[in-house]
Parts: sequence; structure tokens; C-alpha cells
Amino acid sequence: MTTLSQQRRQRVNLGGWSGRAIAGVVLLVFVLFFVIPIVWLLLAVTKSSKALILDNPFALGSWADFTANWNQLFGFQDGAVTTWIGNSALYAVGALIITLLVSIPAGYALALTEFRLRKALLVLTLVVMLIPSTALVLPIFLELNTVGLIGSPLSVILPMSFFPFGVYLTYIYFSTSVPRDLLAAARIDGCSEFQVFTRIALPLAAPIVALVAFFSFVQNWNNFFLPFVMLPSSDGYPVQVGLTSLLASTPAFNPSSAGSDSVQLPTLALATIVSILPVLIVFLFSQRFLVTGMTAGGTKE
Repeated sequence: MTTLSQQRRQRVNLGGWSGRAIAGVVLLVFVLFFVIPIVWLLLAVTKSSKALILDNPFALGSWADFTANWNQLFGFQDGAVTTWIGNSALYAVGALIITLLVSIPAGYALALTEFRLRKALLVLTLVVMLIPSTALVLPIFLELNTVGLIGSPLSVILPMSFFPFGVYLTYIYFSTSVPRDLLAAARIDGCSEFQVFTRIALPLAAPIVALVAFFSFVQNWNNFFLPFVMLPSSDGYPVQVGLTSLLASTPAFNPSSAGSDSVQLPTLALATIVSILPVLIVFLFSQRFLVTGMTAGGTKE
């Protein structure tokens, strides 16, 4: 018995040791491939171009160099970066509003109402989710070009508003987490279908609305290929497309760009951070709603 107990304890200890070893390796890989590059990027914006190359990669720069990089970034092409950020906000928020106005009622209708071709629409939604968004850009371009919208904000906002993933998320939530008896009671009390949706179902769906809004905003803000194709003028670029202009004006990547309008590597690093700040801020302020939305629909009531 003693020998058997010792063997069991050895197996437990071995299992615990191997588990800690695997966790340590995963943590090390995470630090090497994610944390260290982010730390380097944050420190790079505080250095001059010369210090970035010659100094310790993880040495902190100076406030003066950070200010110089900031001024160079927002002085690029007479404030083009500010225009690009404003364009990104316009496209992302405009598409987000249309997405919510369309996706939430569509998911509700697919989940809780009966009509012809309902199952066909649901299958079509799933199929469209599997199609890469870049594959749809060319046919969308041809359609919008036919109606003369290329180059306008609508050429970006309308395609971004097409968000089948949001429809499917909403469909899952309404199918599993909204009590049908509650909706039926509201109908018995005399509520129309629109009132049932707006007064009963929609307030209950606040977590999934927040989740759809977050995913839509992040996808719209980070979208590169669609606005790159639809917008021929840099005045209409969002910040993600504008970064290509900054990259082309960086002598380290394009030696022919050396001149008065060129930017240096620390300025390019600062532009990268500025371009992701809105998404980071939205994420930090919406964590509670995101966690609730991600767990919503996990159990059937």
C-alpha cells in the first residue's frame, strides 16, 4: 500500500511539474512575440531616429523627442493625419449605426418570427459569413461605380454596414436567451410586434447589442482594403490607409522619399499607436458589456 501511494504521489507531482513547465513555455512565447514588441513600440516614440538605432532598444527616450515626433506626425502634409482620424471615425460610426439598425431586428426576426424563406435567409447569412470580405470588394466596387458613389463616404459606409456576423450573433441570442413566454404575454396584453421588440426584447438584448457594436466598430476601424479601393483621394482616406502614405514617406522603407515631407521611424511608430488607440479605448470602457455579451446565449432558458 505504501508503495502504491508513493507511486500515485509521484505521478501527481510529475503531472503538476509538467503542467507548470508547459504554462511557463506558453508564457515565455507570449512575452517574446507579443509583450516585448509592444514595449519596444511604446519606447520608440520617445526617441529620435538616431537614438532608436544606436541606443539600447529598451531605454527610455526623452519628452523633447516625443514632442518632436508628435509635431512631425500631426504636421505631416498640413495635418493629414487629423483628417484621416476624422474620416475613420465617420466611416466606423456611420457604418456602426446602420449595422445596429439592421442587424438587431434581422436577428430578432430570424429567431422569433415565422415567414416564408426564413430558413433560406438564415442559411444565406451563414454562407456569406464564410466568404472572405476581400472577395466581395470587386463586385461591390462595380455596383457602387454604376450608381456613381465611388469616392464618396457612402462607398465605404454602406459596404461596412453589411455585417452578417452581427445578424447571426443576434439570432443566437434571441433564440436561446429571451423567454418566449414573456414575449407571448406582451402580445396578449395588446402589444404589437414592433412594441414587443422595442419594449421587451431589445432591453433584454443590451449585452448582445454591445457585443455586435464592438465587433462592428473594430472591423470598420481596421478595414484597409475596402477604403483603399473605394477612395481615390487621400483626403478621404481613413487612418489605416493613410499609414501607407506615411510608410511611403519614411526613408528607411523608401529611400527616394527623403525630403521636407519625410517622416522618421519613431514618428511612424507613433502613428501606429495613434491608429489603434480608439479601439483600445472602446475596449477598456466596454469590457463589462463584452464579457456579458460573450456569455449570453450559452444556456437556454
